[in-house]
Amino acid sequence: MDTPILSDIRVLDNILAVNLNVTLWSARRKLTLEDFGPVDLPPEDLASLGSKRIAPPESLRIFGTLKARAFALLDRHGIRFLGGWAIPEDKATEIVQELTVIRDEFFACKEAFLAEYDGLVRDWIDRHAAWANILANATVGSDYVRSRLGFAWQFYKVAPLMGHPDAATMAASGLYEEVEQLGAALFTEIAKSADETWRKVYAGRTEVTHKALSPLRTMYQKLMGLTFVEPHVAPVAEILEMALSRLPRKGTIAGTDLLMLQGLVCLLRDPDALIEHSQKVIEGYGPATVLDAVLRAPLPAGDARDMDEMLDGPEGESLDVAPMPEPVAGARIPSMGLW
Repeated sequence: MDTPILSDIRVLDNILAVNLNVTLWSARRKLTLEDFGPVDLPPEDLASLGSKRIAPPESLRIFGTLKARAFALLDRHGIRFLGGWAIPEDKATEIVQELTVIRDEFFACKEAFLAEYDGLVRDWIDRHAAWANILANATVGSDYVRSRLGFAWQFYKVAPLMGHPDAATMAASGLYEEVEQLGAALFTEIAKSADETWRKVYAGRTEVTHKALSPLRTMYQKLMGLTFVEPHVAPVAEILEMALSRLPRKGTIAGTDLLMLQGLVCLLRDPDALIEHSQKVIEGYGPATVLDAVLRAPLPAGDARDMDEMLDGPEGESLDVAPMPEPVAGARIPSMGLW
């Protein structure tokens, strides 16, 4: 990356750090030699036994879903930071309100699960009657399960270590290095989301509906909330805003409009190219110049995926953002050569 992307320590004045603690119970217990009776098993230094489920996994699935919703909420507004997230301070109230809704649903599901826990365990053992002995001996009480299901968070301000008597300790605190990477981390997260958007929404399409704009609007809102993190963020938000403003309000999106969106998503997939063209906006070229250029850039080949897989939630609920994907190993989108 030729253009340096280093966030200034003063961005801490505008962010809050968020730590999210969601604990789940797996309903698993360790298999033991006693579960199998007098059988010849390999020694422990060669192989280890696995685990057994003592309650139906489908009854616990909702808790994983709610945890994923909370992660998606924080990813939508913030940047991964210090084992949690850095979020704009002015978004704290909105985020707390949304987290509270998820937490309340989590606790309501927890109470409903615990109310029928004993019956669920009995039914589970009956479904696996041939193994009833190894299950019955491993069950735990509802009080134990209650202690294993939790949902909490902490918001806090982060400040550099100052006034310590040992200057070397202050210099080696590590916070400056973490803060410097915030801008680069933001562009990397945008690239991951754009890569998922390309593969599941835009690759191979000849037309899309306005539903396909949802991930782009989410990226735009995230960037707009974090413009203070690094000078190249605001120009990228401007490019997205102009692209969205060029589109028709109704009907399907095809032709030149779709090509513009496809080129824009491909640009967003490549942090180096995105920063390069953001720098051009800073130098006065304007976001319109970038959008005109992406129309001339070749698109990579790709297989179309089912867009609803990304844009629809459970039971047809429309989502604002897809879960943040893991980076594709070794992936590197060549620079689009717009300049």
